[in-house]
Amino acid sequence: MMIKSFSEIVERAKKLGRTTVSVAVAQDMDILMAVKAAYDEGIADAILVGDAALIRPLAEKAGLPEDICIIDEPDTDKAALKAVSLVREGKAGILAKGLINTSNFLRAALNEECGLRTGKILSHLTAYEIPGVKKLLFQSDGGVNIAPNLEQKKAILINSLEALKTLGIDMPKVAVLAANEQVNPKMPATVDAKALVDMAKAGELPPCIIEGPIAMDVAASREAAEHKGIESEVSGDADFYLVPNIEAGNLVGKALVCYAKAKIGGVILGATHPMVLVSRSDSAEAKLYSIALACLIANKK
Repeated sequence: MMIKSFSEIVERAKKLGRTTVSVAVAQDMDILMAVKAAYDEGIADAILVGDAALIRPLAEKAGLPEDICIIDEPDTDKAALKAVSLVREGKAGILAKGLINTSNFLRAALNEECGLRTGKILSHLTAYEIPGVKKLLFQSDGGVNIAPNLEQKKAILINSLEALKTLGIDMPKVAVLAANEQVNPKMPATVDAKALVDMAKAGELPPCIIEGPIAMDVAASREAAEHKGIESEVSGDADFYLVPNIEAGNLVGKALVCYAKAKIGGVILGATHPMVLVSRSDSAEAKLYSIALACLIANKK
């Protein structure tokens, strides 16, 4: 199944009804504006956990309903744990980061007693809507894992493929990116890419059409593949790009947003429920799309 745009993601999320977002340390205008956009679209409600004296005026300024649920917990770490527990208890379907350091947020999310551990690696899945491209493209991991080894790349790939399946993409075309298509022991990304392709052939990965090592130009352009004399089922039609490290994912993503004017949304996978971390540099649209993606993934588990 091909997903053409984020508007399609939002429309599908609407059909599911409202999913409750539990916001950890919610005294943050960025996440409150994201929640407001999702509320207005009819895809999410929220429980705001944090310092109520700070949250209320911000929520009012954001235009959220006067009766929105606010749980008063001024202590930052305790607020994060409370927000996590609401998800664990089934009172919310998505966990979102507010005004708290990312490492503290993730520590609460993975708390051994009340957290959302599954035993899987956490990884960030990003979706891009690029002008002139016929469908959404997905990438991992440009946000959580810095320099994943082969086993971690396998785990990141499994997280991503499972999420794509929840979005209706049952047989995604996967490009495992490297600088070129030749396996070179001096370039670990090429060695890992070949190993992942072999794992797929051995049935160790969810269903997909996977190729690697493959350079970005060949993955993105059938003409480039033909020019290099490469036969490929993925070239020019990839659904998902696995990047070799966080720098590669970060650079590709920011280049797409800044120069190609791509729209973007993303979620953290690997916990019992999807998690949303919005950045101050994200547009209002990006924050909405991140919540919409999380809603779809949360409701397909």
